[in-house]
Amino acid sequence: MNEPSPGVLESLRIYTRPRMLSMLALGFSSGLPFMLIFSTLSAWLSQVGIRRATVGMLAWVSLAYSFKFLWSPIVDRLRLPLIGRALGQRRSWMLLAQLSCAAALFSISVSDPKADVVHVAALALWLAFSAATQDIAIDAWRIESAPVQEQGAMAAAYQLGYRLAILVGSAGALLIAASTNWPRCYATMAALIGVGVLTTLLVREPERIVPRDSVLTERRVIDWLERRRHWPDWLRHTGAWILGAVIGPVLDFFTRYGLALGLLLFAFISTYRLTDFTMGTMANRFYLDMGFSLTQIAAVAKVFGTVWTIAGILFGGFAVARMGRTGSLLLGSALIIISNLAYSILAAHAAPSVPGLATVISLDNFAQGVHGTALIAFMSSLTSASFTATQYAVLSSLYSLLPKLIMGTSGLVVDAIGYPPFYLYTASLSIPGLLLLYVLSRRGDFQALRSAR
Repeated sequence: MNEPSPGVLESLRIYTRPRMLSMLALGFSSGLPFMLIFSTLSAWLSQVGIRRATVGMLAWVSLAYSFKFLWSPIVDRLRLPLIGRALGQRRSWMLLAQLSCAAALFSISVSDPKADVVHVAALALWLAFSAATQDIAIDAWRIESAPVQEQGAMAAAYQLGYRLAILVGSAGALLIAASTNWPRCYATMAALIGVGVLTTLLVREPERIVPRDSVLTERRVIDWLERRRHWPDWLRHTGAWILGAVIGPVLDFFTRYGLALGLLLFAFISTYRLTDFTMGTMANRFYLDMGFSLTQIAAVAKVFGTVWTIAGILFGGFAVARMGRTGSLLLGSALIIISNLAYSILAAHAAPSVPGLATVISLDNFAQGVHGTALIAFMSSLTSASFTATQYAVLSSLYSLLPKLIMGTSGLVVDAIGYPPFYLYTASLSIPGLLLLYVLSRRGDFQALRSAR
């Protein structure tokens, strides 16, 4: 296919643009609540003596991330009063969500989980809902603020900021709690949301250029209203909103790509990350079963490995700009397969070594950085300016749904066949995605696919 391939210097120069720095800061704001909802909060609850079963059930608040597509049409369509007029659709929702995240974190900081753990759980759910809403708005801003050829770099900047925030929200938060106390830790994290608030106030609202096919979808809503003049006003407006905000994004997607290509795109996105989701859920257990200590795991997997994740993210953005859509997706899958084959070799080794662990983790983290960046950039290019938030929320939920279902069986597979064959199995899970990518690349309508926005 004839995708543009800019020079190396031109590809790297993208990262110096102001909107990339803005994306870095917004990625940080987006990623900061993630660990504070899960492992960091679990550590606090465990320290004050909350039962393990109760701590485990707190993971249910993560469903807010999985089901964010349910309220994404509201973020796409509802203009907020006052701040919506002053800041615009995307920035107003970003600011509202960020202030809500900060308020939830501060509320947790002044709470006593030992006295009322249900209250803290409710605050964690509030934080998760606010954080997921922030993700919806920031994803829409990211997609609409840059042309398709820069989406790889934007995705890389977002992921880099997100990863840095995860470090701050996990290791950084634990250090603050150890040196002071848990309330001060969460109050500090609430203040750090200010990074996102300040960036939101400084960046520009993206210009939304509605494609012709999306205008036709809007026309259908108007025609629908015209045919129902006899209905009560409230019923007509409610029906029009549902048709335009919920049904409209689906109709728009399949109108632009057609039923056959649209279903193939859905199938490809659903299978692209099967390997890293399925192997990732067993990673820490594998390290422990291989005889590595917690100190070794922390040093290699959590710190050293993060450096290679960042390198993979940056290289992934460069690969998207340099190699184009198909080439970067293919490279991401190839690296993921190689990394899982390396895990299989490590698992089969009689006496695994720390250098061997470091090599395999470095390769895997680098591969995941490239893999994830290529997919984010690809999904971003598929959305329409009329329904950016809704369509990206659906696609981002779609890519994790099947992998999450399959990864639940990872422990059973390891018990049945052992670690070396398990990693051969996880490597093979990339084959369906590669086959679908091959089928897509052979289609003329996929080759001709350019900016959907």
